[in-house]
Order: sequence, then C-alpha cells, then structure tokens
Amino acid sequence: MAIAITLQEYLDDSGIEYEVLPHTYTTTSMNTALASRISGNNLAKSVILGDEYGYLMAIVPATHHIEIGRLSNQLNRRLGLATEQELEDLFTDCDMGAIPPVGNLYGMNVIVDDALMDCNDVYFEAGDHTDLIHISGNNFSEMVSGAEHGQFSHHC
Repeated sequence: MAIAITLQEYLDDSGIEYEVLPHTYTTTSMNTALASRISGNNLAKSVILGDEYGYLMAIVPATHHIEIGRLSNQLNRRLGLATEQELEDLFTDCDMGAIPPVGNLYGMNVIVDDALMDCNDVYFEAGDHTDLIHISGNNFSEMVSGAEHGQFSHHC
C-alpha cells in the first residue's frame, strides 16, 4: 500500500506542499523515526480513542505517551483505546498502526497535543508502514486548524 487515497486527495486538493519519504518497514513510531533519521519529536502519531459519544483522534509526538485519564478529564469524557477491529472499519485505506493525523477526513473529532505546534517540520505516516509524509510546521498547523489543542501527553 502507498499513501492512503483519502490523505493524498486531501493534500492535493488543499494545495499543501508535501514530500513522501520512503523508509524500511517499521511497526512503531519511534522505529519509523529512527529508520527515517528524523527526530521523534517531529513525528506526529495518531491515537484513536472512543466512548459512547464517538471516536476521537489524539495526535501526539512519537516521543510521547498519551495520558488517557488526563485527556478524559479535560474533555469530560470516559475515553478508551479503539479496538483493532474498530480501526480496520474506520480506516479502510490504511494499514493497521499507520494512520495519518487527519481524523476529520474520517468523520471524527481531532485533538492535537501542544508539543507538536512549535515544530518547523512535521512528519507522519502516509497510511502504510513504509512511507512518511513531510510537511512544514505551518502547513501542519493549517491542516489541524479546526482541531482542539491541549497538553495531554508526556515525554517518555
């Protein structure tokens, strides 16, 4: 699989300049950062959470762990991790574990950890385990402009 069609159409239609960076097959965000020779602080990873109100995409740096309890308290929700089956159903054009940070394109709300908002360059999965998308920090800010922001992760 290459770049997810939903993501590619969005980037192309929005006029966002991006670069596709191939890398060796990886299964974790930090291994992707290492394989791509980029800082994990600049690699945005998507964590899908859900509750009785629906799904939420939380976007954090690869170097961070999400604090689900803290985020649940901030949003006054009882969030839990989405199951693998739910992820397969939601992201039909993406490989499991390679979800790009564009939850709005998949019908879900998005929240971005503030730790990503000062990056000059941002990288994220293209929908598979062998390609990254590289965009400027300004374009990332534009891409997530409709998302909520907060501090809900910690550096590991």
